[in-house]
Amino acid sequence: MVIVITGIIGGMVAVFLKAPIQQYMDVARRADMTDIADTALRRITRDVRLALPNSVRVAGTCDGSATCFLEFLPAPSGGRYRSGAGGAAGCTATAGGEGELLDFTVADDCFGVLGPMPTVAAGDQIVVYNLGIPGADAYAGDNRTAYGSSAAPIINITTKQFPFDSPSRRFHVISTPVSYVCDGAGTLWRYWGYDIQDAQTKTDSVAELEALTGVQKARLATSVGSCSFTYDANVVAQRSGLVTMHLAITEDGETVTLYNAAHVSNQP
Repeated sequence: MVIVITGIIGGMVAVFLKAPIQQYMDVARRADMTDIADTALRRITRDVRLALPNSVRVAGTCDGSATCFLEFLPAPSGGRYRSGAGGAAGCTATAGGEGELLDFTVADDCFGVLGPMPTVAAGDQIVVYNLGIPGADAYAGDNRTAYGSSAAPIINITTKQFPFDSPSRRFHVISTPVSYVCDGAGTLWRYWGYDIQDAQTKTDSVAELEALTGVQKARLATSVGSCSFTYDANVVAQRSGLVTMHLAITEDGETVTLYNAAHVSNQP
């Protein structure tokens, strides 16, 4: 009798507890899904806000279910170069601590920096006035050159004649490209470490990216039900672009969808 009564009571308790426990598990799963999507979108947003002006580009069908590629050139630092009369001759500083002027009429191999020296590492490149158009396109190499060495206030570069002088005398320091890829098979990836490619057609397939020398990748999200990127280069008077991101995580028949947008500076 005791066993039977205990079984009946246990069954009744289980019936009443099943719904709250299931609800708790559902809420926990939804929270995990939201956290996965939110973390991925925050990482992408943080990266694209440091993109070189006019370097963001999107390729692929990008309809949410097909493969979609977002690529840009990270520019974590930069500064202003010396321009005008009165610069020192040669790649040395004057007694007043000034550096040589960057000459746009001939190929030059160094320039003086106005203000604090930027953070530059081996393998980085210097870009001046990137407009993202033929003749002033960092992807094509029109206005970028390899960094050599630096000793305040001088930066040495591989000899280069830059096509255009920046109105604000700005230069950017860039590293290797970054691509975020919705692979259309349920995974969102981040690729980096590969050489700059002049056209995105060379990096608009997963196989092409993974075949590039030096490429590295990391998985940002799995169980991706839908994923896409869009880019509008001229949201605010051709000075600011807008990257929009859509990411949906699907598990156990439920989907959590997040949308985010990030402004990127296109003022070189």
